[in-house]
Parts: sequence; structure tokens; C-alpha cells
Amino acid sequence: MSTFLLTWIFMSAALCVTLILMPQQTNAARAFFVFGDSLVDSGNNNYLVTTARADSPPYGIDYPTGRPTGRFSNGLNLPDIISEQIGSEPTLPILSPELTGEKLLIGANFASAGIGILNDTGVQFLNILRIGRQFELFQEYQERVSEIIGSDKTQQLVNGALVLMTLGGNDFVNNYFFPISSRRRQSSLGEFSQLLISEYKKILTRLYELGARRVMVTGTGPLGCVPAELASSGSVNGECAPEAQQAAAIFNPLLVQMLQGLNREIGSDVFIGANAFNTNADFINNPQRFGFVTSKVACCGQGAYNGQGVCTPLSTLCPDRNAYAFWDPFHPTEKATRLIVQQIMTGSVEYMNPMNLSTIMALDSRI
Repeated sequence: MSTFLLTWIFMSAALCVTLILMPQQTNAARAFFVFGDSLVDSGNNNYLVTTARADSPPYGIDYPTGRPTGRFSNGLNLPDIISEQIGSEPTLPILSPELTGEKLLIGANFASAGIGILNDTGVQFLNILRIGRQFELFQEYQERVSEIIGSDKTQQLVNGALVLMTLGGNDFVNNYFFPISSRRRQSSLGEFSQLLISEYKKILTRLYELGARRVMVTGTGPLGCVPAELASSGSVNGECAPEAQQAAAIFNPLLVQMLQGLNREIGSDVFIGANAFNTNADFINNPQRFGFVTSKVACCGQGAYNGQGVCTPLSTLCPDRNAYAFWDPFHPTEKATRLIVQQIMTGSVEYMNPMNLSTIMALDSRI
């Protein structure tokens, strides 16, 4: 056998060993899927005929491009920062024409501003992706991915993915407390909360059936403390609106109980509760501790607390977004969102139950 042939065989064998031992780039970061409302919508509503939009300035003023993207933020939103923390690229909106080929393997964002747990939540926003439609798109997504990597690997990708679900706030703000709501006439706050939890359980069960095995579920924040509620309740000294606060106080413990029950039924910690009330309350109650000037007045808006109407090019705009906990009447600034993600990543059971995201990532890396 010639020296050339021996050398070629040796080099080929060495290359094969190197490729086997080399970490595969496609498996380096797990897929990430996002479902829910405007707190996590990264631009799906840009492609819909709806009034729930964030596609005009000054939205996106602090985004890397300096332009609006459909995120209800001055910059990055919750999914963006979670992706950043887990070492993944940001997920693209499921309706984006850019979401093709290998980008599909990163995951997808199915969220749509204005939706809730109930189908009649957000009817005033016209055409939005209600949660049932988000799940239909998730099924279509899996079919598209199967065409690229096959059905078995698609199932592995979905089963191994991290999932974020954010629902509930709109069911109170844009349904039960909405001025012309029939829900409020039909049931008490407690009864309505029980209905939401019952329907939410069905939603999460369906998500499990579609393959999700690690799902972070956020509760509602301090609903009565957002600038919109301060303005609408006529708060004089910035006191949080009591009825909206009561809604969160009823809903969130019921959500925790439901998630724990679901995990017992499944026999695994599939659903992780993220206590959005506590993560937000920290900087709302003590803004100066976190470097904010105010947690009452929105950076962008008009009227009392900048909490009336919506953020538009004609709105009052603060010069320093890092000084404000709230960007617009309902949504936190990027700086505040980073504080929330910090607790999602490393927070105690007071914030993440039964474990935080760092623990999840460490556990799942061993599987």
C-alpha cells in the first residue's frame, strides 16, 4: 500500500473522529417557543389587521436598529432577553416571511398582542392570533420543520425545547374591567378567576399534547399598579387600583395550584410558575433601589401618569428610558424587563416555582 494511501486513510479516520467528538452547532442551543400576549409578542401583529400594534415610533427607539419592530417595548422584550441569557438567537415571529430554513430550528414566537385565556378577550382589537390559532400555527410549524429534519427529529426538537407562556392580564384589563364588559355583570371577580384557571388548564394540557415538556408560565403582574390603571382609577398619589390588585391576588395563587396539580398528573415538572407579581412588585414598590426615577409614570404616553391612551409619535416621551420602570401605559421598559429576566434565571422559589431557569438548563443538559 502506498504511503499516500496510508496517509489519506489516517487523515480520513482522524477527521471522522473529530466530527463525532465535535459539538454539533445545530444542537448547541435548544429551541425556544413563545406563546401569549403583548408582553411577549415580537411582531406578529405587524402582519395582521388589528389596532393592537407597536409598529410606529417611538416603539423600538432603543432597539439595536432604532426602529419599531412590533415589540411593545422601547427595546428588547422578555423573549429577546431570555434568548440572550440561554445563548440563543431571538425567535422570529411565526408570521414573519424571514422564518424559513434553518432559522425554524431556533424556534418561533407565536404571541399576539391583545389576546387572553378567553376567546372573547380582546375582541376590540379585531384580528389577533387567539391562543387556539397560535396552537394551530404551532402544528403547522412542526410540519414545516419535519420537511427539513424529519418527523422523529422534529419531535425531539419540540420535546427538548424551552417554552414561554404569558396569558391572563388581558382577561382582566381588556375584558372583565373593560367599560362595556358583560363578564363583570355575569360573575364576581372570584368566579371569573376560577373560570380563567379552568380554561387555562385546558390550554396548557393542549400544549403538552403538542409536545411541550418544559413550559415557563407567567402569572399576572401587579395589575393595579400599571400607569393605565393609575390613570383610569383616578389615583391621586400613585396608589395602585385596589380592584385590579385584588384580581391578581386571587388569580396568581390559583394558577400556582393548577400548575402543581398538572405536574402531579403528568408525573414531571413540566410547568414552571414564574411569579410576575413579585418580580414586578420589587421595582414598583422601591424604584430608586433599582435605579429608576419613577415606577408610576410611563415614559411614553399622555394624560395622568402618561397612562391614558396609547404610545404614539405625538405622545410625551421621556429622554432617559432607563429612569422609568414603565415604557408605555401597560408594558415595562427594557431595563425593567432585564430585572424580571434576572429573577427568572436565578430567583428563589419566591419568584420561580419549583425551580429557576438556570436550574432547568443545568438539569436538562444532563439528559
